[in-house]
Amino acid sequence: MPELPEVETTRRGIEPHLVGHRVTRLAVHEPRLRWPIPEAVRSLENATVASVTRRAKYLLVTVPAGSALFHLGMSGSLRLCTDGAARRKHDHVEMTLSSGGILRFHDPRRFGCLLWQPTGDGVHPLLARLGPEPLSDEFDGEILFRAARGRRIAIKTLIMNAAVVVGVGNIYASEALFAAGVRPGRAAARVTRAESGRIAQAIKTVLARSIEMGGTTLRDFVDSDGEPGYFAQSLAVYGRAGEPCGVCASPVRQRVLAQRSTFWCPTCQR
Repeated sequence: MPELPEVETTRRGIEPHLVGHRVTRLAVHEPRLRWPIPEAVRSLENATVASVTRRAKYLLVTVPAGSALFHLGMSGSLRLCTDGAARRKHDHVEMTLSSGGILRFHDPRRFGCLLWQPTGDGVHPLLARLGPEPLSDEFDGEILFRAARGRRIAIKTLIMNAAVVVGVGNIYASEALFAAGVRPGRAAARVTRAESGRIAQAIKTVLARSIEMGGTTLRDFVDSDGEPGYFAQSLAVYGRAGEPCGVCASPVRQRVLAQRSTFWCPTCQR
């Protein structure tokens, strides 16, 4: 599943090709995604793109009338085609641009979505209850420490809760907790203020590094140019069960936590 770094990589890839350009045609080849694509997205046609932004794992393509909300789901991708290549089987939506390029929304499993938020109509319900962005000043160790008070759930489960902080998926939660030296199964309430600070900083560092490297390629992710990310090549614990820890050489362990595979070093993390 594309996570925050993959979505941000996509945003950075398509933004210069969309902003300032007019959508000359919108073709919806398959309207039945996770939710039906609303007719209101036709407001994109003949409109000039003002911005391409990200909120959590949603991409917002904004024109004067409103914003199209894309979510890539389990297997989705947004690719910019400039060479006239034929549409593929699962290219469900195409935006033709005045620049001559075509933005294609590809989603074999159809778990993604394309929705619409009119200008001046408040925040879309899918975005209304989201927590702070992890790379912003709105998220830090003190915020995480307060959110953890009285919580018996595992700290890994807490930092994957989008109401606490957005965009910390399974891979990045495991990697950030390794970097912070905190075991993923520890009860959130038992995490100290100092540890909360280390976790928050590790989340920022791991996500920023992954964005710089183009995201993590596991299964289906490719960026807007069709190129894979390379962060997977530098994962410290995720997917490395039984392999030696790069710091202490202890075998990396794996367990299922909140129905997600979790990886940690029993020596480096306490």
